[in-house]
Amino acid sequence: MKPASFTYHDPRTVDEVLGLLASLEDVRLLAGGQSLMPMLSMRLIQPMNIIDLNRVEELSYIHLDGDVLEIGAMTRQRDLEFSDLVRDALPLMYEAVRYVGHRQTRNRGTIGGSLCQLDPSAELVTVAAAVDAMVIVASPSGRREIPFAAFPAGLMTPAIEANEMLVAIRFPLWKRGHGYSFEEFARRHGDFAVASAAALLECDGERIKRARVTLGGVATQPQTLSTTHLEGTIASAAVFDEAATGCDALEAMNDVNYTDEYRRHIAKALVRRALRKAYDRIANH
Repeated sequence: MKPASFTYHDPRTVDEVLGLLASLEDVRLLAGGQSLMPMLSMRLIQPMNIIDLNRVEELSYIHLDGDVLEIGAMTRQRDLEFSDLVRDALPLMYEAVRYVGHRQTRNRGTIGGSLCQLDPSAELVTVAAAVDAMVIVASPSGRREIPFAAFPAGLMTPAIEANEMLVAIRFPLWKRGHGYSFEEFARRHGDFAVASAAALLECDGERIKRARVTLGGVATQPQTLSTTHLEGTIASAAVFDEAATGCDALEAMNDVNYTDEYRRHIAKALVRRALRKAYDRIANH
């Protein structure tokens, strides 16, 4: 099947894009196209206008600003994968991005496209939730910041207006030497995740000072487990096993492929594995 007819727009600047958003109706923005193009081809969506962002060069960058890593919305996933800055400052993302699809799709896919698609199993969505990222959107009236916790408005629906576009994401950084791990279970490498777990730890010797565990693929949006009971405790396999039991209370998706019980079962195993690996990275640093 081929896409329904639409009008194609090819701007070069953010201001041009915003002008088009203000003047056009029924618009879709084309970033990497890894989700949009199949949806167009299957006629799941039939927009009147497509605005191509691929030649808006100001949207592609990776900058370190103090203790925050800022990434432009059109930065390719492939650039994240091979960025020394990302690997050093935000190793959780560096680890997670290699689970995203395949090298061919990462060549085109963008971080902004992934976040706006908000697929429940998307790895970069889980990373953004895990570190409390801040999303920056622009409109003809200016820019505003949205905490990532407030960014999902529903299943695969971002909390942005029709005349707004995602321009950048700011990722607060954990202290150097922190423990991290991204674990995922899928039927095959590159498939959509049945479940994934992102773990972050800061320790003082063997004592846990700060902890964060976020799950992807389990529910319609990322789920962050309560970790207050971990903070102040001595790290151990038993402590991590106890933390994983928090998955039992999650409201998981139940569909034709996997039951909610199965997703919770997989999530518990991933949480245990991610916490142990994160701590091992501190202990062996």
